Amino acid sequence: MVQFGYTMMTEQSGPRALVEDVVAAEQAGFDFSVTSDHYFPWLKSQGHAPYAWSVLGAAAQATTRIPLMTYVTCPTTRYHPAVVAQKAATLQLLSEGRFRLGLGSGESLNEHVVGGGWPDARVRLDKLEEAVEIIKALLAGGYVNHHGPHFDVENAKLWDVPDVAVPLGVAVSGDRSCEIAGRLADLVIATEPKEDLLIDFDRHGGGGKPRVGQLPVCYDPDRDAAVKRAHDQFRWSVGGWKVNSELPGPSAFDQATQYVRPDDIAGVVPCGDDVGPFVEAVRPYVDAGFTEVALVQIGGDHQKPFIEWAQEKLLPALRAM
Repeated sequence: MVQFGYTMMTEQSGPRALVEDVVAAEQAGFDFSVTSDHYFPWLKSQGHAPYAWSVLGAAAQATTRIPLMTYVTCPTTRYHPAVVAQKAATLQLLSEGRFRLGLGSGESLNEHVVGGGWPDARVRLDKLEEAVEIIKALLAGGYVNHHGPHFDVENAKLWDVPDVAVPLGVAVSGDRSCEIAGRLADLVIATEPKEDLLIDFDRHGGGGKPRVGQLPVCYDPDRDAAVKRAHDQFRWSVGGWKVNSELPGPSAFDQATQYVRPDDIAGVVPCGDDVGPFVEAVRPYVDAGFTEVALVQIGGDHQKPFIEWAQEKLLPALRAM
């Protein structure tokens, strides 16, 4: 049975609001939650980018049931993989076994802040593979020494290792990332309902493992207001991964999306309060074989009404698919 999740989108809400909203999502019956990990918002109109790991620590204490997950953390540039392993172990202890670590090759938007340039996709994936291997070794306990092409780890050891292992997820967008995910990850992450990605993941060892997708939605009783808000804050999403991973900041995304029309967004993001289009937007993920789908309600100030509507109407409709 497909599970449906709630997204704490750090680009559109401050830290206290994010925690309050995931508490409400837990009470409303969402099956799990995911959290973005950004240094910048995609667009200035989103207006936020608090430190995701502090938010997750607070959420772990404020909730009791709902699973938590990074969606996703880049463990190669802003963060060293040895530090990511320590953060993940700590979150698993704080949440009492409810945390999953989602990893990806990152975007220039967030990673450029530490300097050093932004490598091409091949190098980014090589770094991701090496980082995942380091994180897995540290989470297994014991001392780790590693001297690879991209990272060095000197006599590192995690002193607080959870009894419940931290499941690792890897975000995929092509053959190379599917190979890394299938071989090294416990679950796969994708933001598009492409069955080919899941087939490749299975081919490389992912058979039977969870597969988590994500879908932006924009609930509002006034559909025109929903379309306007989706265009204002989420038009960056139509650029595609190859573009979105390369642009360096909100101004670049604003310029790159200047010709995107509200109707363009309304064609890919369900807007309004009619449950039908929302269910139909989720269906391709279910048909492709995703076992979990996280919903992103667009607009930081519109989370509470969405959660209430989802509890009353959307979640029952999705579970009846």
